[in-house]
Amino acid sequence: MLLHSASQLLTIAGTPQRGHDLGRLGIVPDGAVLIRAGKITAVGTTTELRHAYPHEDTLDAGGHVVMPGFVDPHTHLMWVGDRASEFEMRLEGKTYLEILAAGGGILSTVRLTRQASLQDLLDETRPRLRDMLAHGTTTTEAKTGYGLQTETELRMLQALLLLDAEGPLEIAPTFLGAHAVPPEYKDDPDGYTTHLCSEMLPSIHGWWDAHVPDRQLPFVDVFCETGAFSLEQSRQILQAAKAIGFPLKIHADEFDNLGGASLAAGLGAVSADHLVKTSPADIAALAQSETVAVALPCTPFGLAECEYTPARAILEAGGLLALATDLNPGTAWGGNMQFTIALACRYMRLTPAQAIVAATLNSAAAISRVDTIGSLEPGKQADMLILNVSDYRHLGYRFGTNLVQTVIKRGEVYKIN
Repeated sequence: MLLHSASQLLTIAGTPQRGHDLGRLGIVPDGAVLIRAGKITAVGTTTELRHAYPHEDTLDAGGHVVMPGFVDPHTHLMWVGDRASEFEMRLEGKTYLEILAAGGGILSTVRLTRQASLQDLLDETRPRLRDMLAHGTTTTEAKTGYGLQTETELRMLQALLLLDAEGPLEIAPTFLGAHAVPPEYKDDPDGYTTHLCSEMLPSIHGWWDAHVPDRQLPFVDVFCETGAFSLEQSRQILQAAKAIGFPLKIHADEFDNLGGASLAAGLGAVSADHLVKTSPADIAALAQSETVAVALPCTPFGLAECEYTPARAILEAGGLLALATDLNPGTAWGGNMQFTIALACRYMRLTPAQAIVAATLNSAAAISRVDTIGSLEPGKQADMLILNVSDYRHLGYRFGTNLVQTVIKRGEVYKIN
């Protein structure tokens, strides 16, 4: 079909945008896109494409913004239960790390998720996927990490693959066995680290090869943080994962600067995420690498904290910056990338154009899918949004409402508003 009459067609064409280059939207006024077999065939003005393809079925964008679908490169999409009581505890003065040390936090979700069947996991997760799609996310990363034992972690991976096959929202899975030290290893974190490297990683690899041999291995992530995994434990896990072919990610510098960002850059990780307490030296290491710095502004907002990822410093250094929701039950129960953009504009001092690129093309780079999604270019998947506004700057400017009118995923049209 020929989608036409976009007030502003944001193509965001080209390679991921680094440093001060961030924010090139590639706007085509009165733009149009030709879609065939779920992919983009041509991009241009409405006059050009209507003249070149006069017999195509059409979809009128009605003078609204058309842009790539959002890519959310960091979520904990799959869990069972909630942690509303902990939200109240934080309001009463308890810190995240104090709650974790008392057996709450991640471990409280682990207890419930271990008890869940495959069907439970599917049923709990589908509504979150529907909500994300309705707000414009067309591809999301999703982590395991609420099992912390091989059996449950594999069940979570299986559920993520089933949901990905159901669609329409596309899922990039991540194995996060190193999300926390499980209760059975409470007094032996080094023992769990060794178990993860010698038993869990090979088991995940073997299961994946047996069940989805033609698909890229999932990312392996580790929570490098005080109260979770030390820098040396994180190094041990990531090196073991890399040695058997897994692509890498890391949680780093959410609460303390342990050096996880530099570790990620040195190992060639696809991304380093959170990065609130990141030092100038770590920022420089990221900027000199291809590792994408992923900011999660919903997390400090959810924790009522004042510090956010130092986006301006990352851009000044020439780094690659992306945005994600960090959807999870403890600190950021929200999968809305529009709200993420609004927070990034206010608290990370990004312009709407910079935030939009960070939530599309650069976030596609943060899950190694920049060749297929994240921009509107011939050959890429037809993943795009029609907003109900005529100026892209309403993203960031407005919040608390849904600006997505229509979602198009692989050429299929889903009316939202």
